[in-house]
Amino acid sequence: MRALAFWKTVTVDRTDFLDRLIALLTDHSIRYCVVGGQAVNAYGEPVVSLDLDLAIAVDQLAQVETLLRQVFRVERFPHSLNVSASGSDLRVQIQTDPRYAAFVDHATLRDLLGLRLPVARLEDVLKGKVWAVMDASRRPSKRQKDLADIARLVEVSPSLRQQLPDEVLTKLV
Repeated sequence: MRALAFWKTVTVDRTDFLDRLIALLTDHSIRYCVVGGQAVNAYGEPVVSLDLDLAIAVDQLAQVETLLRQVFRVERFPHSLNVSASGSDLRVQIQTDPRYAAFVDHATLRDLLGLRLPVARLEDVLKGKVWAVMDASRRPSKRQKDLADIARLVEVSPSLRQQLPDEVLTKLV
């Protein structure tokens, strides 16, 4: 089974939510990139997830929210827009935290989920994961997953270890 078919099966994406979302962003020339766990998958051994985290160019966030609300279900949270569609278990989270905005400008096209998508550069993916691990308001189970993602990134590129704060280094095995 090809990667995209596998992921659509795992996310029970019977309505082509992923394809429709990517088409909407592309058709409206929205600058974006994949961040979070799927970005880690683009660099290392993939781990199955129902989540897709995106960063959008800050000057296009309002436009994106308007466009998404016309087609999908959108919930606003303090640092994200959560986007979903009937007929799919795929969970898309668009980061509205301004720290992610610069990631878009440095993104490169990579193979991910059987598609060529703009993915944040490796160092930026690591930064996002460090922010997540150090965010005490996140659930402990989420922070553990983020720590595992950091370990996966360091396995791919051991030199990244030097960029980790001591607080994170002590948690890595």
